[in-house]
Parts: sequence; structure tokens; C-alpha cells
Amino acid sequence: MRSSVITALCLWGILSGNAAAVGSMSEVTVHDRAENRALPVYRHDGRYYVVGRPGHEFQIRVSNRSGTDILAVVAVDGVNAVSGETASWSQTGYVLAPGQSFDIKGWRKSLQRVAAFFFTEHQNSYAARTGRPDNVGVIGVAVFRRKAEPEARIQRDLRLQPRRESSDAPDTGSGAAADSAPRAAGNAAERQAPAPMEQSTRLGTGHGRNEASRVTYTEFERASPYPEEVIAIHYDTYANLVALGVIRAPRIATPTPFPGQFVPDPR
Repeated sequence: MRSSVITALCLWGILSGNAAAVGSMSEVTVHDRAENRALPVYRHDGRYYVVGRPGHEFQIRVSNRSGTDILAVVAVDGVNAVSGETASWSQTGYVLAPGQSFDIKGWRKSLQRVAAFFFTEHQNSYAARTGRPDNVGVIGVAVFRRKAEPEARIQRDLRLQPRRESSDAPDTGSGAAADSAPRAAGNAAERQAPAPMEQSTRLGTGHGRNEASRVTYTEFERASPYPEEVIAIHYDTYANLVALGVIRAPRIATPTPFPGQFVPDPR
């Protein structure tokens, strides 16, 4: 499958390991731009969650940890972040070289501009405002490897091979070893939709201010029609994640009316 996709302009370098990152072949991190920090990830029932704060802009950092070019098809709230289509694996995405990272700051409006992502009420999300409210509250990245170029081969000239004596032992090492490493399957639990919640209290991703984010077109042929890795990160408010049991709320000490016997001196 060959398609015209977008390649991210140079933001190079391998980032240090971070507990906020999710994924192996590629790592995905959600950054709160207002607080200038990576959001910590909570794991619950096989899913990953981050806490979003209404009104805060955020960006999605995708880092290529593999040794080959990858295509990252990015979806926010079930909408392709590049094309605006209802998200599907077969659509366009970002092409990253080995070791490259790129910050996806918003809905792509052109090769030079994006509309910033920001956390907002469910009904104000871009997906809900365009008639697609069912998958609000999740960020997804489907990762594909580039199809390898075929190897060049030449004909073996038997006249140049040394003659084998009849007493030689049979050659047991001439056959090519088959690649027995199975392809890692995506975690089905991560691809399931989160439990339904009241839309009035849930978070979504808005269509924010226009800002610069430059990319170019490139060609990318996928090694497989199916992604090598699918990463899903759900998000919601702190209160909602506590209610879901994702986060354990800290215990608040209950005051005791008679903790002592006599009046102590002040410090």
C-alpha cells in the first residue's frame, strides 16, 4: 500500500526514558503546554489514562524508537488529526525517521499551520461539533513500518565454486535461517472504548488557535496493511478518573475534637 503522507521536519534526537511515555516501537507522550510538562500516565484495567485540565493546550509527541522509517496515523477523539476524516488505519499520517521525534500540536490546516489542541467540555470538542461525539476522550496512534526494498541478487557461477571431495561432511549451514520472530499483536484491551460517562462532565479536544507547524509531503509504502503497534491513551478530568477508579484520591485526615489531655505551649 503506497500513499502520499506527511513527513515531519527536523526535530531530532532520542529522548530519555520517561514514565509518561506509552509504546515500544514508537513512544507517545501527552504534554500539557500550559504547565510545560509531560502528563503522567495511569494504567487501569489494561488501558492508559492521563488527566486533562479544561482550557489547557496540549501536544502529542511521537518518538520513533525503531531502526526504520515509520508512519504514525494519529487520531484524536476518533478523528484523523491530519485529514479530519473519521479515523481509520488506512489514512494519512506523519512519517518519522529512526530516532526522530515530532510534536503534534493541533489539527492540521495546511503544510504550515495547525489549529491547537486544547482540553474542553465534551460538547465543545471538535469531534462533537462535527457530528462525531461517540469516541471523544481518547488519543490513538497506529504505527506502520516502511516496506523494505527488495535485495539485489546475482546468479551463482558454479565454475567458481571449489569442488567438494566425496569424503566431505554434508554442508549443514548453507540454508538461510528463517525469521521466526512473530509480529507483536496490538493489545485488544487498549483498543476498546472507555466506559460511558455523562457527556456534560467529560473532556474532549477543541479546535483552538491557529499556529505554525511546518511539514512536507513524502511517499511511504507500508510493509503491511495492518499496524505493527496501536497505542491508545484515554483522557478525562481528575474527578472523573477518580470516580472511575483510575486514580486513588488521597485520604483527607479527619480532625479529632479531643486529641490531648492538657494545653501545650505554642511553638
